[in-house]
Amino acid sequence: MTSQPNMNDLLPRHDVLWLVLDSLRHDVAVAEWNAGHTPNLARLTGAGGWEKRHTPGSFTFPAHQAFFAGFLPTPADAGASRERLFAARFAGSETTGSGTKVFEEANVIAGLRGEGFHTLCIGGVGFFNQQTALSRVLTDLFDESHWCTEFGVTCRESPTNQFGFAAERVSELPAEQPLCCFINVSALHQPNYFYCRNSGPDDLESHAAALRAVDAALPVLLAAFRRRGRPLFHITCSDHGTAYGEEGFTGHRAAVSAVWDVPYAHGVVDLKEWEMEA
Repeated sequence: MTSQPNMNDLLPRHDVLWLVLDSLRHDVAVAEWNAGHTPNLARLTGAGGWEKRHTPGSFTFPAHQAFFAGFLPTPADAGASRERLFAARFAGSETTGSGTKVFEEANVIAGLRGEGFHTLCIGGVGFFNQQTALSRVLTDLFDESHWCTEFGVTCRESPTNQFGFAAERVSELPAEQPLCCFINVSALHQPNYFYCRNSGPDDLESHAAALRAVDAALPVLLAAFRRRGRPLFHITCSDHGTAYGEEGFTGHRAAVSAVWDVPYAHGVVDLKEWEMEA
């Protein structure tokens, strides 16, 4: 079980790296971690690996709306603490504890901005492409938001492109100002067949191959944070899973465990482990 930090102590001394691996299934994440196929994510998540949690939304938009209000995926263990890392203040909250960072603002991103953070969004799936009013709802929360076709779901090199661009921006921003870098990682979302074959359909094999591509691209970003010289706290999770025929469903927006069960991890990052990538 992921330990519960006191976010009031961590902020704003720590930068925040918030990775949402869009559509990643819990079972695939755990299987790849156990097989040693995702060594960089293993370094990031630590010895405890992935925790099984339940998403607050069955597709990207509602899940992220909940995330940014402070409702991250909920522990799947019925006996586990539901205390949240962040919360927008509202009466009667039963999951706001002594370690919760409570913001007066309506969302976490605005709250971090109020604490002096620069907030950076690197978009991935369509809800972050800023091409319509709907796809600007989430991105407009941030000081700066970036998206291009090369970050999107149809680009096989999207992990390298997203993390590489994020590393450039992280390196350019002043280290004296705390940073929240949010990335919606698009590779796991359909289509993902091209990570292991020339034609579809997508399946569990291509889903796992996409995760390995994300893992391979990750070090450049952590090395950029190491060079900033500030301590780093990460939140790494999925927003929802993906069904590949389970109970007759394909995709998401379905109430099946393949969609509702998501991998989750958070914690302080030992940036010295990423010195070799500098």
